Amino acid sequence: MQHSIVLGAGMVGVSIAYHLARRGHSVTLVDRRAPGRETSYGNAGLIQREAVQPHPFPRDLANMWRVLPNRSIDIRYRAGAMFSAAEPLLEYWRNSAPERFARIVPEYASLIVHCTAEHERLFTAAGAETLIRRDGWLEVFRTPSILEAEAARAEDIHQRFGVEYAVLDRAGLSQLEPDLGPAMVGAIHWTNAWSVSDPGALVQAYAKAFEDLGGRLVQADARNLEQVNGQAQGGWRLQTDQGDIEADHAVLATGPWSNEWLGRLGYDMPLFHMRGYHMHYDSGPGATLNHAFLDFERGYLLSPKQAGLRLTTGAELNTLDAPPRSGQLDAAEAQARSVFPLGARREDTPWKGARPCMGDMKPVIGRAPRHDNLWFAFGHGHQGFTLGPITGRLIGEMMDGETPLVDMTPFCAERFD
Repeated sequence: MQHSIVLGAGMVGVSIAYHLARRGHSVTLVDRRAPGRETSYGNAGLIQREAVQPHPFPRDLANMWRVLPNRSIDIRYRAGAMFSAAEPLLEYWRNSAPERFARIVPEYASLIVHCTAEHERLFTAAGAETLIRRDGWLEVFRTPSILEAEAARAEDIHQRFGVEYAVLDRAGLSQLEPDLGPAMVGAIHWTNAWSVSDPGALVQAYAKAFEDLGGRLVQADARNLEQVNGQAQGGWRLQTDQGDIEADHAVLATGPWSNEWLGRLGYDMPLFHMRGYHMHYDSGPGATLNHAFLDFERGYLLSPKQAGLRLTTGAELNTLDAPPRSGQLDAAEAQARSVFPLGARREDTPWKGARPCMGDMKPVIGRAPRHDNLWFAFGHGHQGFTLGPITGRLIGEMMDGETPLVDMTPFCAERFD
C-alpha cells in the first residue's frame, strides 16, 4: 500500500487526502491548525460554476487611474509588497493582455466546469448536504450600461461553458431581495453556482469523511521536508514538532505558504499573494438577505452565513505576514450599509487571510519536475475553495497512473522552467 503525506489542510489539501484515501492509499494529512481554519475559512463560501474566467489586472487607462489612488474596495496595494513581488505581478499583468488572456480562459475553465459535480460527490459522502444552498448568487449593478455589458459577457460564457444565469431588472431583483436598496438597478443571477453556509465546516466535514476512510490527521508544525537518505528517488520525510513522518509520496497543498516550501526544494515559481478581509454582522431590524451578492461597481461581497452576514473585501496586494489594514473593510462596510440595513459587527477583529496566485493565473497541479514522488497542488488564486475537489480527483488519477479527467498540460510545473 502506498503511503502519502499531504501537507496543508485547506479545501485543496483535504480534498486530495480524501481522494487518495478513497483509492486505498494510506494517507497522513498534516497542518499546524485544524482543517479549514486558515485560507479556506475566510472566503465568500461560493462554489463558483460561473467563474470560468480568472480576474485579469486592469490594463485600460480608466481602470488603472481608478486604482492608482489606492482607495478602491476591490483592490488595494502596498508599494513595498508590490516591489518584492514585481516579477510575478509583471507576469500576471502581461497575461492580462487580451490575446494572452483569451488563451488562458479555456484552460482555466477546464477545471471550473467540474466544480459542482466534484463537490457534490464529496459533500454527499460527508453527509454535509445541509451546508449547501443551490439557489445561486447575485452580481448587482448600479449602472444600466454596465449591467448590459456584463449580461453580454454572461451570454458568451453560457454559450461557451454551459454557465446558467438570468438577467434581473429592478423589479426582478426586488422579488429576490426586497431589502436591497434602490441604488441597484438590476442583477445577474448565477443560477448553477452554489453557496455554503459555513465554509470552514464544509472543509471539516470533508476531513471527517477522510478520517472515516482510515486517513490520519496530524495537527503539527511542519518544519522541513526532505527525501529519505537524501536520494533523488524514493520516499519522503516530513519533520514536525510532533515527530517525523515518512511516506512514499508527498503532496504540497500549502496555499499561500508554498513559496517557502518551494524555496527549500530548489524551485522558483511566480507565486504572489492577494490578501483579503471579512467581518460578520447582524441584520438590521426586520431585514433579510436571501442570497450572496457582489456589488459589482464597488467590489465587496455580502453573504448570509451561519455566523451572520459575512462582508468580504476585494484583494489587497501585500506581503503574507504584514499587519492588517482596516481601511478596505471599513470602506466596504460603508458601501454595504448604503444599500442594505446591516446591524452591528459580531467580532472585535476582522479575519485576514491570503490567496496564492500564479503569474499566469492557473494553479500548479501535478508532479514536481525534479523530484520523484513529489506532487504540487497550489496557486488556485481566489478559487481554491471552488476547485479543491476537482484538484483532489486529478491528483489521485495522476498518482495512480490513470489518464486524468482534464488535460493537465496547462497546469504542470514544467511550464515555468
